[in-house]
Amino acid sequence: MRLFIGNITPEHVTLNQEEEHHIIKVLRMNDGEEIYVTDGLGSLVRGKISIMGKKISINVLEIIKTKQTGIDNKGLHIAIAPTKNIDRFDFFLEKSIELGISTITPILCANSERKHLNYEKVLKQAYGACKQCLRTVFPIINPLTNLQDFLKNSAENIYVAHCYNEFEKKSINQVLKNRKDLTILIGPEGDFSKKEIEHLYNYSATGISLGENRLRTETAGIFVASCYYYSNFH
Repeated sequence: MRLFIGNITPEHVTLNQEEEHHIIKVLRMNDGEEIYVTDGLGSLVRGKISIMGKKISINVLEIIKTKQTGIDNKGLHIAIAPTKNIDRFDFFLEKSIELGISTITPILCANSERKHLNYEKVLKQAYGACKQCLRTVFPIINPLTNLQDFLKNSAENIYVAHCYNEFEKKSINQVLKNRKDLTILIGPEGDFSKKEIEHLYNYSATGISLGENRLRTETAGIFVASCYYYSNFH
């Protein structure tokens, strides 16, 4: 099954320009080949391509899914500090999307070693991961956000994973038993600063433990996404 991204209306199905280029120049697909197209909002159609020069039209064969109503991306929201080595953050991005994460917000913290993030590149990689795992409802990917600004715009049910033993923490299992809609914060390689943890607790965030071993940032993110997936689909 080849999945591509496009615009889907009751009258037309059109591919994004990058997708058309990929089909013609990279995959070198031919007239009549079958593809699947999603809009990332829940719609999915099966069709055959018709290539006319550098343009492609889609002959719809089957409407498999129509756009789901009520999609609000509730579920697991991970706010995570991007790693200094961008490949490690990319790995988290890919694997958490495969595991069904709803929202990802890169956050900038006191101990963050990576201060900038190419948002367009992150989106491109996220969409590629969605196509690879055949997701028809794409997660929300937010731009890099300062931790303080993130808290100002956050709802309730915020949990923070950290390594400070003097602060009370719940286990990840306790948290996932009680909630399906939650936000979990994961800090940079040097963890959140103690001042940030104190501020988060004053903000009514709940501390969580991810076990006895100290995990890398991207490992912690994937671990949380895996636990959430298991608790909801086991």
